[in-house]
Amino acid sequence: MSDLKVITGDFVNLQISTSKDDISFNEKRFPKDLTIADLKVKLELITGGNCNTMKLEAYTKENKFVCRLDDDKALLGSYPLDNGMRLHVIDQFQIRNELDFADVPKYELSQEEYNSKSDSVRAFLQKNKLGKYNEDNQKKKEMLEAEEKKLAENMSVGSRCKVSVQNAPDRLGTVMYTGPVEGLTGYWIGVKYDEPLGKNNGSCKGKQYFECPDKYGAFVKPHNVICGDFPELDYDLNEEI
Repeated sequence: MSDLKVITGDFVNLQISTSKDDISFNEKRFPKDLTIADLKVKLELITGGNCNTMKLEAYTKENKFVCRLDDDKALLGSYPLDNGMRLHVIDQFQIRNELDFADVPKYELSQEEYNSKSDSVRAFLQKNKLGKYNEDNQKKKEMLEAEEKKLAENMSVGSRCKVSVQNAPDRLGTVMYTGPVEGLTGYWIGVKYDEPLGKNNGSCKGKQYFECPDKYGAFVKPHNVICGDFPELDYDLNEEI
């Protein structure tokens, strides 16, 4: 059996999130020929988790579950990951005692005591200027959100539009919603496509933002949407081929 080889791009850009509410990170670039075990080591330095106990999950840009990265010997490139997807790190993010008895009361630090500790995850992030403690990244994030908001506010509900997303064909549709979407970051454009090329019926996580048939709706980032005089496609079902 020949050795595995990465035949797609050599690197993939992934957003990083963790199961710890106050920890989130901007996009990171990883080589696809990295094993999952080595990836966990890198993520240990980034997130403060433990590479021996952490579990990894992948999600799309639309926050839909893709797969678990559960084979430490596999290459990162062997999983169906594309640029912009999110890698979610699940861990306790704390050093656990080897003698962890269930009947022993757990000691919880007050917020004041936690803030004063120099060996906490928060102290690690602050010291290394990671996540929300990186001022440059925070400023870039704020600028991006401001730009997204401006773009979204300039798009009117009912406008015809063209959606252009990387590695996907252009799709025509109608703007049905603009604004934030619960559970997702930033601003979004709700689009009803002319064809059943979407992912929903105008709802996200049980909340309805606009009405359309199933598989005709999608939520897209504003920079992927262009409004203009795009005539609705006319499908002649009686036309002979």
